[in-house]
Amino acid sequence: MSNNCQPNGHTRVNNQPLFHITKRKALPWYYTWGIRGAAIVAALLTCAAVTSLLTGENPLEVFQTIGYGAFGTTRKTWILLQNLAILLCISLAVTPAFKMRFWNIGAEGQVLIGGLATAACMILLGDKVPNAVLIATMVISSIAAGAVWGGIPAFFKAKWNTNETLFTLMMNYVATQLVAFFVIVWEVPKGAGKIGIINQDTMAGWLPQIGDYKYLLNILIVAMLTVAMYVYLNYTKHGYEITVVGESERTARYVGIKVDKVIIRTMLLSGAVCGIAGLLLVGGTDHTITTTIAGGRGFTAVMVSWLAQFNPIVMVLTSFLLVFLDRGAGEISTVFALNHSFGDILTGIILFFIIGSEFFVNYQLNFRKNTGKEGKANV
Repeated sequence: MSNNCQPNGHTRVNNQPLFHITKRKALPWYYTWGIRGAAIVAALLTCAAVTSLLTGENPLEVFQTIGYGAFGTTRKTWILLQNLAILLCISLAVTPAFKMRFWNIGAEGQVLIGGLATAACMILLGDKVPNAVLIATMVISSIAAGAVWGGIPAFFKAKWNTNETLFTLMMNYVATQLVAFFVIVWEVPKGAGKIGIINQDTMAGWLPQIGDYKYLLNILIVAMLTVAMYVYLNYTKHGYEITVVGESERTARYVGIKVDKVIIRTMLLSGAVCGIAGLLLVGGTDHTITTTIAGGRGFTAVMVSWLAQFNPIVMVLTSFLLVFLDRGAGEISTVFALNHSFGDILTGIILFFIIGSEFFVNYQLNFRKNTGKEGKANV
Protein backbone atom coordinates (compact mmCIF):
# COMPACT_ATOMS: atom_id res chain seq x y z
CA MET A 1 0.00 0.00 0.00
CA SER A 2 1.29 3.52 -0.77
CA ASN A 3 2.55 5.71 2.07
CA ASN A 4 -0.20 8.16 1.19
CA CYS A 5 -2.94 5.62 1.92
CA GLN A 6 -4.69 5.84 5.26
CA PRO A 7 -6.42 2.86 7.01
CA ASN A 8 -9.87 4.19 6.12
CA GLY A 9 -9.05 4.05 2.43
CA HIS A 10 -8.52 7.80 2.02
CA THR A 11 -5.31 9.38 0.82
CA ARG A 12 -3.60 12.46 2.22
CA VAL A 13 -3.38 15.04 -0.49
CA ASN A 14 -1.23 17.59 1.42
CA ASN A 15 1.74 15.83 2.95
CA GLN A 16 4.12 18.69 2.19
CA PRO A 17 5.74 20.83 4.93
CA LEU A 18 3.72 23.81 6.10
CA PHE A 19 6.23 26.15 4.42
CA HIS A 20 9.60 26.09 2.73
CA ILE A 21 12.24 28.75 2.12
CA THR A 22 13.44 29.78 -1.32
CA LYS A 23 15.93 32.39 -2.43
CA ARG A 24 14.42 35.52 -3.94
CA LYS A 25 15.32 36.99 -7.28
CA ALA A 26 16.84 40.46 -7.13
CA LEU A 27 14.30 42.88 -5.69
CA PRO A 28 13.86 46.50 -6.79
CA TRP A 29 15.80 48.86 -4.53
CA TYR A 30 12.66 50.55 -3.20
CA TYR A 31 11.21 47.17 -2.16
CA THR A 32 14.46 46.26 -0.41
CA TRP A 33 14.60 49.50 1.53
CA GLY A 34 10.90 49.21 2.30
CA ILE A 35 11.58 45.91 4.08
CA ARG A 36 14.44 47.48 6.01
CA GLY A 37 12.35 50.52 6.91
CA ALA A 38 9.55 48.30 8.20
CA ALA A 39 12.13 46.42 10.31
CA ILE A 40 13.31 49.68 11.89
CA VAL A 41 9.73 50.72 12.70
CA ALA A 42 9.05 47.29 14.26
CA ALA A 43 12.29 47.57 16.23
CA LEU A 44 11.35 50.99 17.63
CA LEU A 45 7.91 49.74 18.66
CA THR A 46 9.51 46.75 20.39
CA CYS A 47 11.98 49.02 22.16
CA ALA A 48 9.11 51.21 23.35
CA ALA A 49 7.30 48.20 24.79
CA VAL A 50 10.44 46.88 26.50
CA THR A 51 11.19 50.32 27.95
CA SER A 52 7.73 50.68 29.43
CA LEU A 53 7.74 47.17 30.92
CA LEU A 54 11.25 47.21 32.40
CA THR A 55 11.68 50.80 33.53
CA GLY A 56 8.30 52.50 33.53
CA GLU A 57 9.85 55.41 31.65
CA ASN A 58 8.10 57.17 28.80
CA PRO A 59 9.47 55.59 25.59
CA LEU A 60 9.24 58.89 23.72
CA GLU A 61 11.47 60.52 26.32
CA VAL A 62 13.95 57.67 25.98
CA PHE A 63 14.06 58.06 22.20
CA GLN A 64 14.47 61.81 22.59
CA THR A 65 17.39 61.18 24.95
CA ILE A 66 19.03 58.92 22.39
CA GLY A 67 18.86 61.76 19.87
CA TYR A 68 20.23 64.22 22.40
CA GLY A 69 23.13 61.92 23.19
CA ALA A 70 24.12 62.01 19.54
CA PHE A 71 23.29 65.59 18.50
CA GLY A 72 22.44 67.46 21.72
CA THR A 73 25.39 69.85 21.54
CA THR A 74 27.96 70.87 18.96
CA ARG A 75 30.61 68.89 20.82
CA LYS A 76 28.42 65.76 20.90
CA THR A 77 27.85 66.08 17.16
CA TRP A 78 31.57 66.35 16.38
CA ILE A 79 32.36 63.37 18.62
CA LEU A 80 29.72 61.35 16.80
CA LEU A 81 31.20 62.32 13.43
CA GLN A 82 34.71 61.42 14.64
CA ASN A 83 33.55 58.02 15.90
CA LEU A 84 31.68 57.53 12.63
CA ALA A 85 34.83 58.34 10.64
CA ILE A 86 37.02 55.85 12.52
CA LEU A 87 34.46 53.04 12.34
CA LEU A 88 33.88 53.72 8.66
CA CYS A 89 37.62 53.73 7.98
CA ILE A 90 38.06 50.29 9.54
CA SER A 91 34.95 49.02 7.74
CA LEU A 92 36.40 50.19 4.45
CA ALA A 93 39.59 48.32 5.31
CA VAL A 94 37.97 44.93 5.82
CA THR A 95 35.57 45.21 2.88
CA PRO A 96 37.94 44.21 0.03
CA ALA A 97 38.97 41.11 1.97
CA PHE A 98 35.36 40.17 2.77
CA LYS A 99 34.30 40.69 -0.82
CA MET A 100 37.07 38.25 -1.77
CA ARG A 101 35.68 35.83 0.86
CA PHE A 102 38.84 36.20 2.94
CA TRP A 103 37.52 36.52 6.48
CA ASN A 104 39.79 39.17 7.95
CA ILE A 105 38.92 39.20 11.65
CA GLY A 106 42.24 40.86 12.45
CA ALA A 107 41.36 44.51 11.84
CA GLU A 108 41.64 45.23 15.56
CA GLY A 109 45.27 44.10 15.59
CA GLN A 110 46.07 45.88 12.32
CA VAL A 111 44.75 49.15 13.76
CA LEU A 112 46.80 48.63 16.93
CA ILE A 113 49.98 47.99 14.95
CA GLY A 114 49.38 51.10 12.83
CA GLY A 115 48.82 53.12 15.99
CA LEU A 116 51.94 51.63 17.59
CA ALA A 117 54.06 52.64 14.59
CA THR A 118 52.63 56.16 14.81
CA ALA A 119 53.35 56.40 18.53
CA ALA A 120 56.91 55.11 18.02
CA CYS A 121 57.61 57.85 15.49
CA MET A 122 56.16 60.52 17.79
CA ILE A 123 58.15 59.33 20.82
CA LEU A 124 61.47 58.52 19.16
CA LEU A 125 61.61 61.30 16.55
CA GLY A 126 59.45 64.01 18.14
CA ASP A 127 62.31 66.33 19.05
CA LYS A 128 64.77 65.25 16.35
CA VAL A 129 63.16 66.13 12.99
CA PRO A 130 60.94 68.94 11.65
CA ASN A 131 57.24 68.39 12.26
CA ALA A 132 56.41 68.01 8.56
CA VAL A 133 59.02 65.27 8.20
CA LEU A 134 57.76 63.63 11.39
CA ILE A 135 54.16 63.52 10.16
CA ALA A 136 55.24 62.15 6.77
CA THR A 137 57.23 59.44 8.58
CA MET A 138 54.21 58.63 10.74
CA VAL A 139 51.98 58.24 7.68
CA ILE A 140 54.40 55.95 5.88
CA SER A 141 55.17 53.90 9.01
CA SER A 142 51.55 53.36 10.02
CA ILE A 143 50.51 52.31 6.51
CA ALA A 144 53.50 49.98 6.15
CA ALA A 145 52.98 48.43 9.61
CA GLY A 146 49.29 47.77 8.99
CA ALA A 147 50.03 46.34 5.53
CA VAL A 148 52.65 43.94 6.89
CA TRP A 149 50.31 42.81 9.67
CA GLY A 150 47.60 42.11 7.10
CA GLY A 151 50.01 40.55 4.63
CA ILE A 152 51.34 37.87 6.97
CA PRO A 153 48.12 35.80 7.19
CA ALA A 154 47.50 36.41 3.48
CA PHE A 155 50.90 34.95 2.60
CA PHE A 156 50.25 31.81 4.66
CA LYS A 157 46.74 31.50 3.17
CA ALA A 158 48.06 31.84 -0.38
CA LYS A 159 50.97 29.42 0.07
CA TRP A 160 49.63 26.82 2.49
CA ASN A 161 45.86 27.45 2.62
CA THR A 162 45.83 28.18 6.36
CA ASN A 163 42.59 29.17 8.08
CA GLU A 164 42.52 32.97 7.75
CA THR A 165 39.82 33.45 10.38
CA LEU A 166 41.88 31.84 13.17
CA PHE A 167 45.15 33.30 11.88
CA THR A 168 43.94 36.91 11.80
CA LEU A 169 42.11 36.49 15.11
CA MET A 170 45.24 35.20 16.87
CA MET A 171 47.28 38.07 15.46
CA ASN A 172 44.98 40.45 17.33
CA TYR A 173 46.31 39.03 20.58
CA VAL A 174 49.91 39.32 19.41
CA ALA A 175 49.34 42.98 18.48
CA THR A 176 47.69 43.67 21.84
CA GLN A 177 50.65 42.22 23.73
CA LEU A 178 53.14 44.16 21.60
CA VAL A 179 51.33 47.38 22.45
CA ALA A 180 51.20 46.39 26.13
CA PHE A 181 54.96 45.74 26.08
CA PHE A 182 55.84 49.13 24.59
CA VAL A 183 53.41 50.95 26.87
CA ILE A 184 55.54 49.73 29.77
CA VAL A 185 58.76 50.65 27.95
CA TRP A 186 57.53 54.19 27.23
CA GLU A 187 55.35 54.74 30.33
CA VAL A 188 55.37 58.20 31.88
CA PRO A 189 56.04 58.40 34.77
CA LYS A 190 57.67 55.04 35.44
CA GLY A 191 55.28 52.68 37.16
CA ALA A 192 52.21 54.50 35.83
CA GLY A 193 51.32 51.70 33.43
CA LYS A 194 50.40 54.18 30.68
CA ILE A 195 52.12 56.57 28.33
CA GLY A 196 49.93 59.61 28.76
CA ILE A 197 49.63 62.33 26.14
CA ILE A 198 52.59 62.11 23.78
CA ASN A 199 54.49 65.39 23.15
CA GLN A 200 51.89 67.37 25.07
CA ASP A 201 54.10 70.46 25.31
CA THR A 202 55.44 70.56 21.76
CA MET A 203 52.51 68.82 19.99
CA ALA A 204 55.12 67.24 17.70
CA GLY A 205 53.48 64.71 15.42
CA TRP A 206 49.96 65.87 16.17
CA LEU A 207 47.99 65.97 12.93
CA PRO A 208 47.08 69.55 11.98
CA GLN A 209 43.72 70.95 13.01
CA ILE A 210 41.53 72.65 10.42
CA GLY A 211 40.28 75.91 11.88
CA ASP A 212 38.46 75.38 15.16
CA TYR A 213 37.36 71.87 14.27
CA LYS A 214 39.42 69.24 16.05
CA TYR A 215 38.14 66.23 14.11
CA LEU A 216 37.50 67.72 10.68
CA LEU A 217 40.76 66.44 9.14
CA ASN A 218 39.96 62.86 10.18
CA ILE A 219 36.48 63.16 8.69
CA LEU A 220 37.75 64.56 5.39
CA ILE A 221 40.43 61.86 5.07
CA VAL A 222 37.89 59.09 5.62
CA ALA A 223 35.45 60.72 3.19
CA MET A 224 38.13 60.63 0.48
CA LEU A 225 38.97 57.04 1.37
CA THR A 226 35.29 56.10 1.01
CA VAL A 227 35.08 57.50 -2.51
CA ALA A 228 38.43 55.95 -3.46
CA MET A 229 37.41 52.52 -2.15
CA TYR A 230 34.09 52.67 -4.00
CA VAL A 231 35.88 53.45 -7.26
CA TYR A 232 38.55 50.81 -6.59
CA LEU A 233 36.05 48.02 -5.96
CA ASN A 234 33.64 48.88 -8.77
CA TYR A 235 35.64 50.44 -11.59
CA THR A 236 39.14 48.96 -11.56
CA LYS A 237 40.72 45.73 -12.76
CA HIS A 238 41.79 44.89 -9.20
CA GLY A 239 38.23 45.33 -7.97
CA TYR A 240 36.96 43.04 -10.73
CA GLU A 241 39.52 40.38 -9.79
CA ILE A 242 38.47 40.60 -6.12
CA THR A 243 34.84 40.00 -7.14
CA VAL A 244 35.70 37.01 -9.34
CA VAL A 245 37.90 35.40 -6.68
CA GLY A 246 35.13 35.92 -4.13
CA GLU A 247 32.56 34.23 -6.33
CA SER A 248 34.73 31.25 -7.29
CA GLU A 249 38.46 30.68 -7.00
CA ARG A 250 38.21 27.91 -9.58
CA THR A 251 36.60 30.26 -12.11
CA ALA A 252 39.20 32.91 -11.33
CA ARG A 253 42.04 30.50 -12.05
CA TYR A 254 40.29 29.31 -15.21
CA VAL A 255 40.15 32.84 -16.65
CA GLY A 256 43.81 33.43 -15.82
CA ILE A 257 43.62 35.39 -12.56
CA LYS A 258 46.51 34.69 -10.19
CA VAL A 259 44.49 34.01 -7.05
CA ASP A 260 47.48 33.93 -4.67
CA LYS A 261 48.60 37.33 -5.90
CA VAL A 262 45.11 38.76 -5.49
CA ILE A 263 44.83 37.43 -1.92
CA ILE A 264 48.15 38.93 -0.82
CA ARG A 265 47.58 42.23 -2.62
CA THR A 266 44.09 42.65 -1.19
CA MET A 267 45.17 41.94 2.37
CA LEU A 268 48.08 44.36 2.05
CA LEU A 269 45.50 46.99 1.12
CA SER A 270 43.19 45.96 3.96
CA GLY A 271 45.97 46.19 6.53
CA ALA A 272 47.23 49.49 5.11
CA VAL A 273 43.82 51.16 5.53
CA CYS A 274 43.64 49.80 9.09
CA GLY A 275 47.05 51.39 9.62
CA ILE A 276 45.57 54.71 8.53
CA ALA A 277 42.85 54.27 11.16
CA GLY A 278 45.60 53.74 13.78
CA LEU A 279 47.33 56.91 12.55
CA LEU A 280 44.12 58.94 12.87
CA LEU A 281 43.47 57.64 16.39
CA VAL A 282 46.99 58.22 17.74
CA GLY A 283 48.09 61.23 15.72
CA GLY A 284 44.77 62.97 15.25
CA THR A 285 42.51 62.18 18.19
CA ASP A 286 43.92 60.56 21.32
CA HIS A 287 47.64 61.44 21.00
CA THR A 288 48.52 58.33 22.98
CA ILE A 289 48.53 54.56 22.54
CA THR A 290 46.78 51.96 24.68
CA THR A 291 45.75 48.35 24.17
CA THR A 292 42.11 49.45 23.94
CA ILE A 293 42.48 52.37 21.56
CA ALA A 294 40.67 50.51 18.76
CA GLY A 295 37.71 50.04 21.12
CA GLY A 296 36.40 46.86 19.51
CA ARG A 297 35.75 48.65 16.23
CA GLY A 298 37.62 45.94 14.33
CA PHE A 299 34.81 43.52 15.15
CA THR A 300 31.99 46.06 14.76
CA ALA A 301 33.34 46.81 11.28
CA VAL A 302 32.45 43.26 10.26
CA MET A 303 28.79 44.01 10.90
CA VAL A 304 28.99 47.39 9.16
CA SER A 305 30.51 45.90 6.02
CA TRP A 306 28.11 42.96 5.93
CA LEU A 307 24.98 45.06 6.46
CA ALA A 308 26.07 47.37 3.64
CA GLN A 309 26.58 44.41 1.27
CA PHE A 310 30.21 45.53 0.84
CA ASN A 311 29.14 48.86 -0.66
CA PRO A 312 31.37 51.69 0.71
CA ILE A 313 28.72 54.36 0.16
CA VAL A 314 26.02 52.42 2.03
CA MET A 315 28.58 51.80 4.79
CA VAL A 316 28.29 55.47 5.69
CA LEU A 317 24.68 54.80 6.73
CA THR A 318 25.35 51.56 8.59
CA SER A 319 28.31 53.10 10.43
CA PHE A 320 26.16 56.08 11.39
CA LEU A 321 23.42 53.81 12.72
CA LEU A 322 25.76 51.88 15.02
CA VAL A 323 27.57 54.99 16.29
CA PHE A 324 24.26 56.80 16.82
CA LEU A 325 22.91 53.92 18.87
CA ASP A 326 26.10 53.66 20.91
CA ARG A 327 26.14 57.38 21.73
CA GLY A 328 22.44 57.27 22.59
CA ALA A 329 22.88 54.25 24.86
CA GLY A 330 25.45 56.13 26.92
CA GLU A 331 23.13 59.11 27.27
CA ILE A 332 20.25 56.91 28.45
CA SER A 333 22.34 55.47 31.26
CA THR A 334 23.27 58.98 32.43
CA VAL A 335 19.88 60.72 32.21
CA PHE A 336 17.70 57.93 33.59
CA ALA A 337 20.23 56.58 36.10
CA LEU A 338 20.17 53.21 34.37
CA ASN A 339 23.22 51.08 33.85
CA HIS A 340 24.71 51.01 30.37
CA SER A 341 23.34 47.52 29.83
CA PHE A 342 19.83 48.84 29.26
CA GLY A 343 21.02 51.00 26.40
CA ASP A 344 22.80 47.96 25.00
CA ILE A 345 19.54 46.00 25.24
CA LEU A 346 17.78 48.56 23.05
CA THR A 347 20.73 48.59 20.64
CA GLY A 348 20.62 44.80 20.44
CA ILE A 349 16.87 44.79 19.71
CA ILE A 350 17.27 47.29 16.88
CA LEU A 351 20.22 45.40 15.37
CA PHE A 352 18.31 42.11 15.65
CA PHE A 353 15.46 43.50 13.55
CA ILE A 354 17.78 45.13 11.02
CA ILE A 355 19.89 42.01 10.56
CA GLY A 356 16.77 39.87 10.48
CA SER A 357 15.30 42.03 7.72
CA GLU A 358 18.14 40.89 5.43
CA PHE A 359 16.62 37.40 5.53
CA PHE A 360 13.40 38.71 3.99
CA VAL A 361 15.38 40.72 1.45
CA ASN A 362 17.16 37.60 0.21
CA TYR A 363 14.66 34.81 0.91
CA GLN A 364 10.92 34.26 0.93
CA LEU A 365 8.57 31.88 2.72
CA ASN A 366 6.36 29.72 0.52
CA PHE A 367 3.40 28.28 2.40
CA ARG A 368 1.73 25.02 1.54
CA LYS A 369 -1.38 25.29 -0.57
CA ASN A 370 -4.18 23.43 1.21
CA THR A 371 -6.95 22.19 -1.10
CA GLY A 372 -8.91 20.75 1.79
CA LYS A 373 -9.84 17.68 -0.25
CA GLU A 374 -9.25 14.01 0.30
CA GLY A 375 -9.99 11.37 -2.27
CA LYS A 376 -10.46 7.64 -2.29
CA ALA A 377 -7.23 5.72 -2.72
CA ASN A 378 -7.00 3.14 -5.41
CA VAL A 379 -5.72 0.25 -3.40
